[in-house]
Amino acid sequence: MHTDWQKLARLALDGTMLSVEEGLAVLGAPDDEVLPLLQAAFTVRKHYYGKKVKLNMIINAKSGLCPEDCGYCSQSIVSTAPVPKYTLLDKETLLAGAREAMARSAGTYCIVAAGKGPTDKELDQVVEAVKEIRDTMPLKICACLGILKDEQAQRLADAGVHRYNHNLNTSKANYPSITTTHTYDQRVETVQTAKMHGMSPCSGVIIGMGESDREIVEMAYALRELDADSIPVNFLNAIPGTPLAEAGRTPALKALKVLALFRFLCPGKEIRVAGGREVNLRSLQPLALYAANSLFVGDYLTTEGQAVSADHQMIEDLGFEIELCAL
Repeated sequence: MHTDWQKLARLALDGTMLSVEEGLAVLGAPDDEVLPLLQAAFTVRKHYYGKKVKLNMIINAKSGLCPEDCGYCSQSIVSTAPVPKYTLLDKETLLAGAREAMARSAGTYCIVAAGKGPTDKELDQVVEAVKEIRDTMPLKICACLGILKDEQAQRLADAGVHRYNHNLNTSKANYPSITTTHTYDQRVETVQTAKMHGMSPCSGVIIGMGESDREIVEMAYALRELDADSIPVNFLNAIPGTPLAEAGRTPALKALKVLALFRFLCPGKEIRVAGGREVNLRSLQPLALYAANSLFVGDYLTTEGQAVSADHQMIEDLGFEIELCAL
């Protein structure tokens, strides 16, 4: 049965939540309907963001020393992948990263540290760096440091952190098959804690970890309910040495359908096509920006990204423009 994709766009713009059946229809759309589906997603994206693209840059501030057992992650305690291992970077290195973010036209600088949650000493280091960045550069700062206590969240907010990232990653039902050292509910609570202390909540997913289409719809519902302002949609980049090393790629057309779904269900939110876009979307990467309005530029935590110049060129070729930071 043919689905009226523009009808779903109208529902999204009216504030009406798609039903599970409508969400499943998006994910199960025939491949030859991907272009009309993306046109409908673009109707919503354009309403909220025009043709602007937000750029974000990650710095891996602490690498490879994580006690968690997340099956997708090369930095976890169960991974044998050869990744760099170091404690939290010093202030000067974090400041240099911020300057690099500026050079790449990124509006948001993401300080990411592997681990269950930050120690007081690590938090001191991040707070000191954030204060100097805020004093000297027109950047928004996102922190991703794991599970937060109330007082830690307040300190980050007071220092000037704009956004806190803690991804849900997968559905609640699928979560125990991916991670056992913390729970799905702990992740939800951390997003809520960050929001309660005045930081913009950032939370997303990793597609391709054994979840069903229904669970993908449930993830989008969960993030809508959390009211996450920024939603990174990652596609698993299966890394040798991790438990999910043998997981296959998400087909490029399926990845585009996923992005359209998140645009319909979280219409006014920043949808970021994130980690794994290069290896899953491959030559179809430009089409992702008809649904998503945000990208990471440069490398990810332990995997390489597309050249920054290629991302800038892709945005220009689409007739889109980079949204510069406005604090």
